[in-house]
Amino acid sequence: MAREDRKISTVSEALSEDRPAIDRRAIPADASESLWRADDGHELRRIDWPGDAEAGRGSILFLPGRGDNYEKYLESLEQWHRAGWRVTASDWRGQAGSGRLGSDAFTGHIEDFDIWVDDLAHFWQGWVQETPGPHVLAAHSMGGHIVMRALIDRRVDPQAVFLSAPMLGMSGPPLPLSILHRVATMMTKVGDDTRQAWKWSEKPGELPIGRKTLLTHDPDRYADEEWWRDHRPELVMGPASWRWVERAYASWKQLEEPGAMEALKTPILIISTSADKLVSHSTNIRAAERLPNGELYAFGDEAAHEVLREIDAVRDRAMNAISDFLDRHAPASSN
Repeated sequence: MAREDRKISTVSEALSEDRPAIDRRAIPADASESLWRADDGHELRRIDWPGDAEAGRGSILFLPGRGDNYEKYLESLEQWHRAGWRVTASDWRGQAGSGRLGSDAFTGHIEDFDIWVDDLAHFWQGWVQETPGPHVLAAHSMGGHIVMRALIDRRVDPQAVFLSAPMLGMSGPPLPLSILHRVATMMTKVGDDTRQAWKWSEKPGELPIGRKTLLTHDPDRYADEEWWRDHRPELVMGPASWRWVERAYASWKQLEEPGAMEALKTPILIISTSADKLVSHSTNIRAAERLPNGELYAFGDEAAHEVLREIDAVRDRAMNAISDFLDRHAPASSN
């Protein structure tokens, strides 16, 4: 019997096409890793899936979080590819396999978040020319913050955006943002601003005890990260610098500017969890309310920060929410 031509849109459909199980500890056969150059010549890694010509769906660009790497999201990236999307992911400058900007090999440092906004805008300009539409921008955690900044600054123009636990605000002391920023600014002036802002572990490169509970309830998916770090040591990164913290608060203040999010017309899905101990769930709820075409998919205690790396029962809900959102706001017919 001839195979029926149809668009594969949901996670369950994408995984029922008699394909082998996804190996989270291997670069998929259809994917290729390469380097791209930012405006100033800095080299960054990227990974690309070509897309399915029969079930052509459009293109997704995914950006990970602080200290992250695209290897952690191979499962999701491969699933979107199997659903017909042309998929790309990239490092952020200064982390994973794209160099370091601080004074050592482990600290996450940046002089200003505007650098990352510029990098994203530069990459986006070329990427939309080389990939089929509709063009979708996606990110996790800090990546979601940079994407939102790029949207507000009118540096990118996706047809739809989905964000996993975006760092639109940070979890921490219940103090006004102005005071938090003032304290962080002081900390950059009383010592080397590239020094680590919090304690990591006794041994550089070693994952700290208790970190797992902040990220996921799935021990196997959590172990995938350690496996990749062992096999690709350049991925290892620890705490952020005090300069990163101060710049994060400064950038957060830009997101809070009256009218900033309210002016965005792009459909944006925010996936957030009330159990998140790293980013502010309440800020994410408020962001979804501020956005004219914002949608919120909220989890409770069943989900930690890395929703896309959670147990199947949670992760499947998130992936299907994304699929439904894209079917409504980035249909293939919008090419």
